[in-house]
Amino acid sequence: MKTSTVKKLLRFVLFPLLWIGVWWIVALCVDREVLVPTPARVAVRLWELARTAGFWETVAFSILRVTAGFLAGVLLGTLTGILTAKLPVSEGLFFPLLTVIRATPVASFIILALVWMGRDAIPVFISFLMVFPIMQSHVHTGVRAVSPELLEMARVYRVPPMRTVKALYVPAVLPSFSAGCRTCLGLAWKAGVAAEVISRPARSIGNELQDAKIYLETVDVFAWTVTVIVLSLLIEKLLSSLLLRLTKGGERA
Repeated sequence: MKTSTVKKLLRFVLFPLLWIGVWWIVALCVDREVLVPTPARVAVRLWELARTAGFWETVAFSILRVTAGFLAGVLLGTLTGILTAKLPVSEGLFFPLLTVIRATPVASFIILALVWMGRDAIPVFISFLMVFPIMQSHVHTGVRAVSPELLEMARVYRVPPMRTVKALYVPAVLPSFSAGCRTCLGLAWKAGVAAEVISRPARSIGNELQDAKIYLETVDVFAWTVTVIVLSLLIEKLLSSLLLRLTKGGERA
């Protein structure tokens, strides 16, 4: 068996099973479902939830909220990163705003958002705040990485602006852009669900988690938490595939 196959087997099968076994042992030792349910009990409850239309509706709305915030953060962060890289004066202009966003606890923003906007918009807003400064920093770094000598050569030989962008800026920015997206996705997803827990919009995973906690339905808390983890892994895998294609396309260009 190849070494790479063994590593994948250990990483994605054996090690996860090991930790599930640890979870099972802890649940048996505690012997109180209200504190730690067994993996089997959680799996059965998750299967029961997955067979209902409400479960998929709840999942879909949560994904839509987080995705909307993520895409808004990527778009505005990219535009701001380009602007601050090309216009140094704008870097000073945005510095206080970006510093405040990075330094302020997420919970503070969620509480303020409860005053400013409707419940459904809060997860979108919080996901956006998690993504925006990170994408700005990554894109800013990527644009600054373009060689000044190559840019001067393009100017001297009167290379068309669009060709300069495709040949110089895109290959330089894509690695930073891809890394930023991968970093932001997990943060946006976790922050978005946390915002749902506090703001409790209708048809949301966070609302289901809060209800389960209030009524001491620990099995449901674990089941929805597993749902969040699985969705995060699937969405991250999908995004990685899209970014890989995008990066290869940029390199060919």
